Amino acid sequence: MDKTIAQVAEILKKADKILFITGAGLSADSGLPTYRGVGGLYDDKHTDDGIPIEEALSGEMLRRRPEITWKYLWQIGSACRGAKFNRGHEVISLIGKNKPGTWVLTQNIDGFHRAAGTRNLIEIHGNASELHCMKCGLKSTSDKLLAGYGHEVPLPPRCPKCDGIIRPDVVLFGEMLPEPALKQMYKLESAGMDVVLSIGTSGVFPYISGPVIMARQNGVPTVEINPCETGLSEIVDFKISGGAAESLDRIWKAME
Repeated sequence: MDKTIAQVAEILKKADKILFITGAGLSADSGLPTYRGVGGLYDDKHTDDGIPIEEALSGEMLRRRPEITWKYLWQIGSACRGAKFNRGHEVISLIGKNKPGTWVLTQNIDGFHRAAGTRNLIEIHGNASELHCMKCGLKSTSDKLLAGYGHEVPLPPRCPKCDGIIRPDVVLFGEMLPEPALKQMYKLESAGMDVVLSIGTSGVFPYISGPVIMARQNGVPTVEINPCETGLSEIVDFKISGGAAESLDRIWKAME
């Protein structure tokens, strides 16, 4: 493991264009639960409404029965309240400040990369703290929403301007990815990177695993940091089987 850490640190020191691809495993070190899996909120097959969490958190359910979607959005938000970015986010931000060609492509909607100071950021699934009205488009934030009600928030929350349903700026199950984020991702792919790191993600989505596979095919060094085996584990050049925050901290120290 120490040898792999040293090798990855050396590659990062020499690289100018770095792509970090991050998933729930990075934010798990901040105490955030994942939907499923180890420490998951919904490890059972169904929610207490008798439906899969993927159905409850779908665009279709939000349109048909917004109170159901908001019930589980609220549960997840409550479980995450008070959490903040961890050492892993800090290290990625520090590397980015030292190497302006660094980019982060994240599946996470918690906003921790932004809070840690990451500049070149693609939030492919959106940001849960940003909200908008589905009827009139009024933009708001979760802090403003909570402050506006002061006490108990009715679910689904309503727009103060037109009484339309408010929703978070996130990609729900069954919805399309945001076009601006996709364009930026394709631009990065065509520009080429010096090294690609997959951190805390299983890489099940093709737009997440794709940059790793493409880099590998082009002879660009690839790294996976994940305590679990994933579909990318056999593909990457370097596999670090550890927690994201601890592994990134060790890499940073080796770079220094």
